[in-house]
Amino acid sequence: MTSIQNNQSIPREEYPRPQFVRTDWLNLNGEWEFSFDDDRIGEQEKWYGADFQTPYPQAINVPFVFQSKLSGIGDPDFHDVVWYRRSFDLPEAWSGKRIVLHFGAVDYLTKVWVNGQLAVVHEGGHTPFQADITDLLVSGSQTVTVRVEDFSRDITLPRGKQYWLENSASIFYTRTTGIWQTVWLEPVDKVHLKRVALTPDIDRNEIQVHTFMEGLQGETELELEVTVSFQGERIAADRYKVLCAEEHRSIHLHDFAEHGLGRLWSPEHPNLYDIYFRLVDGDRVLDEATSYFGMRKVSIENGRLCLNNRPYYQRLVLDQGYFEEGILTAPSDEDLKRDVELAKEMGFNGVRKHQKMEDPRFLYWCDQIGMLVWGEAANAYAYSENYVRQFTSEWQEIIKRDYNHPCIVTWVPLNESWGIPNVQIDAKQQQHGLAMYHLTKSLDQTRPVVYNDGWEHMTTDLVTIHDYESRREVLEARYESVESTVNAMPANRNIFVGGAGYAGQPILVTEFGGIAFKASEWEGWGYSGADSEEDYLKRLKDVVEPMYSSPVVQGFCYTQLTDVEQEINGLLTYNRQPKAPLEQIRQIIMGSGRN
Repeated sequence: MTSIQNNQSIPREEYPRPQFVRTDWLNLNGEWEFSFDDDRIGEQEKWYGADFQTPYPQAINVPFVFQSKLSGIGDPDFHDVVWYRRSFDLPEAWSGKRIVLHFGAVDYLTKVWVNGQLAVVHEGGHTPFQADITDLLVSGSQTVTVRVEDFSRDITLPRGKQYWLENSASIFYTRTTGIWQTVWLEPVDKVHLKRVALTPDIDRNEIQVHTFMEGLQGETELELEVTVSFQGERIAADRYKVLCAEEHRSIHLHDFAEHGLGRLWSPEHPNLYDIYFRLVDGDRVLDEATSYFGMRKVSIENGRLCLNNRPYYQRLVLDQGYFEEGILTAPSDEDLKRDVELAKEMGFNGVRKHQKMEDPRFLYWCDQIGMLVWGEAANAYAYSENYVRQFTSEWQEIIKRDYNHPCIVTWVPLNESWGIPNVQIDAKQQQHGLAMYHLTKSLDQTRPVVYNDGWEHMTTDLVTIHDYESRREVLEARYESVESTVNAMPANRNIFVGGAGYAGQPILVTEFGGIAFKASEWEGWGYSGADSEEDYLKRLKDVVEPMYSSPVVQGFCYTQLTDVEQEINGLLTYNRQPKAPLEQIRQIIMGSGRN
């Protein structure tokens, strides 16, 4: 069995949970044993068993899926059941601690055994899960075995852009199956912080701290110390008794003054506060963790979309988050960072992460560099009751995972009626959309929620429209007034359904452009086409400038950041090479430079 000793130099070494960091952890990425199980015999033959010593026939480079080149396998065929196995040794310093095994994301249905004993079962392809494996450990080396089952042809499965047919086509791309984010271990005390939720309040100069404890069993001497600092300077501190599994606290930031030190978070000034947690029981330290937050506010004031209480024009770019060699998984952390930097260099102040719940490392870089993010679900393509169960559960997990990131300014549970294709006439599907809207609002009151990005809205905080019209004069006429905008039918779709109508919400064009330009080795398509760099830049102006000249539109999302496989409408090629000079693209995207 493959055994990797502790933290060697292996891929994606960066800490996988940047919003809640502990110093001790063990990265399990790297080479694992691997096997296809097309005949579905692995469980019957107990491939997970402690006494099953037969080597798996292949090796795979975790966290890359077997369909990708970087996995070392690169097999695009259908294999809906796969197995992973590896062994590891725990550091001696972890003796006496509880050991937690973490998976960043595994696509789709996962069973995990440790030393032949079932540790955890998880459903959902984009969200993290973990298991306390302490009671499953043995002396010496430990063995973890993972069985993953995908449902590649099921169009009711929340899968995003993964295609259910054999070859990629149109707007659909290569499937992924299996582990695609970091696998890792950490030691904790029996009583420890499970997670924290941080809510900034710039109007009251406070950070609201909501803590969740694990293992609490009536202890009365527990206290939590919370320290806030900015650029190394201690700003605020608090210490209080921990009596319940959930505790709420508001901490006043004495340094914070919008008209003074200017410490608001925005794309232009991505100021971040550090926050340190220390859980103590008398003189004994049980847990320590660090996080960070940005003091920023997203609101709608008198029909205007605002950031930090001021109208803010959002210049977003659609980002599919695919990579030529890694598919859903970036080759390195530096590649995630570089995508953020490239978008910013081209004049965008935000990204709409499209049909993908992205690796938290990407959100970390958006927080650090300064980039707005619309958090969007990976949708199914068709409706079923089982889809509702699967999707609702996964969406709640992603809101919990990403809540603390200041970069996220909007939630998008549904896109272009995916999952609810008959929403125009089907009351059940309409109610599902309303349920997702209200569920999201019940979990997060601080961010706008879009009912159904693109068209066919009901209750929604923002009216968002997808429009791939390429003629300047048509776009100028369509967006010259509220009436012409909400009565337009791009893609022959109504903007509202179910008796809903415009109620003064901010209007944004959240997909447009899509200009294909073959500055790439890929054959492909786009929504319109250019035949030279000069023509490309002219066409880019023709679609962007009507957005700025409109008295109605409060922001846009250009399609798209990069080419993806056969879809060649990116501003960058699939391997991130600009199709025109970045500065010329920037001048067009920035328009009149409103902010």
